[in-house]
Amino acid sequence: MTDLASVFWRVHDGLPREAPGSEATTALLLGLVGNLAAAPRVLDVGCGTGPATVPLARLTGGHVTAVDLHEPFLAALAERARAAGVADRVSPLRASMDALPLADGSVDLLWAEGSAYVVGVDTALDSWRRLLAPGGAVVLTEAEWLTPDPAPGARDFWAAYPGMRTTAANVAAMQAAEWTVHATYVLPESDWQEYYGPLGARLEQLRGEGVPDDLLAQVGEEIGVRAAYGADYGYTAYVLRPRG
Repeated sequence: MTDLASVFWRVHDGLPREAPGSEATTALLLGLVGNLAAAPRVLDVGCGTGPATVPLARLTGGHVTAVDLHEPFLAALAERARAAGVADRVSPLRASMDALPLADGSVDLLWAEGSAYVVGVDTALDSWRRLLAPGGAVVLTEAEWLTPDPAPGARDFWAAYPGMRTTAANVAAMQAAEWTVHATYVLPESDWQEYYGPLGARLEQLRGEGVPDDLLAQVGEEIGVRAAYGADYGYTAYVLRPRG
């Protein structure tokens, strides 16, 4: 049976990443975190196939628990970690990000590239706070409006995420919730191409295999929206620590 859901997973399973980003940006953001415990306990929430997990294991020297709900992503992550020689410091975990089976104070660095939107950034931060050890930090990337008046086409595409805000609104909400915002960083356009390059190639591959064009167009709609309205929205990274 060929339906939108099955085509979506045929497109996305096996992609190197599920959101804009890059190893260079992961390394840059890690540098902005500052002091961390030696061999930190890292939690990568919404890890996908591990585009941040493996660099985090390598760069921190710590142990990374990598969480996702989609089993094929976790299988790909495990293989990626083995190939990179860090499998002994990566533990895949199938769990929901809003019900993480981890003890309070058990995480030194919580990492969430492009995943907090699933429950909303405010809810995510509220539920994750208990996990952080003293001195622990959160790094997340969040889709945001880069203008107060986005084009209708951009608004229509992002209507499924009604909680999407500007950087100023997100910073204000984080500070009101007793988080210190240590740094923000707007991901460069090259990070979008790290995602859309392989995505576009997969769409073309499946088109050649006879997958219906109308379904592929729906799955790949975001590429055209980005080309048309990319100045109106982006991904911003945050480095945060709880106050108190």
